[in-house]
Amino acid sequence: MTEVRISINGESRDHDVDPRTLLVHYIRETRRLTGTHVGCDTSNCGACTVLLDGAPVKSCTVLAAQADGAEITTVEGLATNGTRSPVQEGFRQKHGLQCGYCTPGFLVAATALLEENPDPTEQEIREGLEGNLCRCTGYAMIVDSVRWAAEHPEGHVPTDTAGAEVAS
Repeated sequence: MTEVRISINGESRDHDVDPRTLLVHYIRETRRLTGTHVGCDTSNCGACTVLLDGAPVKSCTVLAAQADGAEITTVEGLATNGTRSPVQEGFRQKHGLQCGYCTPGFLVAATALLEENPDPTEQEIREGLEGNLCRCTGYAMIVDSVRWAAEHPEGHVPTDTAGAEVAS
């Protein structure tokens, strides 16, 4: 067993783990955060994407022992005080959710993308999310969702005092 101290979504805990434990299994089974999905077990789909010290990684390719001392952000950590992040709101506004299985990985990857590039072009969004696969339909609504988040970094549509939508 290997002792690890991993902070997930701001909550640090110590655990003894088998040195072969994948980070995705540690997150889901030890920490009971099930938003991070195991999609393909081959690192192709991106459903397991989390932020490791701010960088997107596929948690099925990282050992829990490699994350010792790290700060992990999962999809559960994107909202603040119960308020959806701009990316989460963008997926709600533009119907980027589809079946939802791949959504947590897309939300985390898009968050990292917008952190690095707050005003990406459509092509940059597509390239930024190319490590995540959606098997439901297409990527148009997902790209629109990320574009919406880039255009609304406050996470909502600005309104005037009468409640009418105003241009941001």
